[in-house]
Amino acid sequence: MQRLLFIYNPASGKGRVAEGLSPILNVFTQAGWLVSAYPTQCRGDAARAAKELSPQFDRVVCAGGDGTLSETVSGLMELEDPPLLGYIPFGSTNDCAVNLNLPKIPIQAASLAAGASTPYASDIGKLNGQPFVYVAAFGAFTQVAYDTPQDLKNTFGHLAYIMEGIASLPTITPFHLKVDYDGNELEDDFYFGMVSNAYSIGGIRLTSSEHVVLDDGLFEVDLIKKPVSIADVANSFQTLLLQTPVSAGARIHFQASHMVFTCEKPLPWTIDGEYGGTQEINEVVNCPRALNIIRGKRPVPELEAGKKTGG
Repeated sequence: MQRLLFIYNPASGKGRVAEGLSPILNVFTQAGWLVSAYPTQCRGDAARAAKELSPQFDRVVCAGGDGTLSETVSGLMELEDPPLLGYIPFGSTNDCAVNLNLPKIPIQAASLAAGASTPYASDIGKLNGQPFVYVAAFGAFTQVAYDTPQDLKNTFGHLAYIMEGIASLPTITPFHLKVDYDGNELEDDFYFGMVSNAYSIGGIRLTSSEHVVLDDGLFEVDLIKKPVSIADVANSFQTLLLQTPVSAGARIHFQASHMVFTCEKPLPWTIDGEYGGTQEINEVVNCPRALNIIRGKRPVPELEAGKKTGG
């Protein structure tokens, strides 16, 4: 009998993981797994458990929010031969669930994680050596997607993101940055920067397009320069939300696998929605197809896009 390590955050989803533990374990057992369950005890514990315990198992499944998945990935990235990873989303934002096209109902996600699904190799990022799953960001709008009230998102959609971002502009000072990426260089004052590999960020689903591929070894990089006007910011942020591949207004967009951001003062980052550290020189690298992660099947148009781009 094969062994499965189940790492779960008992606090995620207002305690719903702990409440639904028995049915999830039953799904795993019915699928033929011998299960060991590990409830995380504190921040960082999922990473430690994944690193120390998973070599004894054939598969790892984690349950919780995006932070729990990010921590588990960090632990697995420490291993030379990490096992297949499954994820059951229970958090409030669940960007990773959207990116991996996982069911919203935990039992259905558990069935997918426990089943004989075809694993997909996934790119994993590293910011100054610290792994992240889908986004590393700095500057003005870093917290907007996480802080914008849900009812505002529901009512205004992408416009809510723009409204919150523009509202915060009077209190923001841009960062003067030199950005080296894949043999290219640029330098300017930037309010915001984002290195991503995602269809959804901060609970807001971005308009998918063919250039967003989860396993092509490239990140989508977006930088918002110091604007001439508020309208310039609004236009730039709108193109960011639509994920159009061209630069527009104060927005610069490109794809890259390796970047170095050099700032004249410490630059604070968030990675996967959590604090990612503050340094003056920051290196971001794409680790192509670093982990095998169970995903759900995407609609036909997106699958076709993946075929065209190697995803």
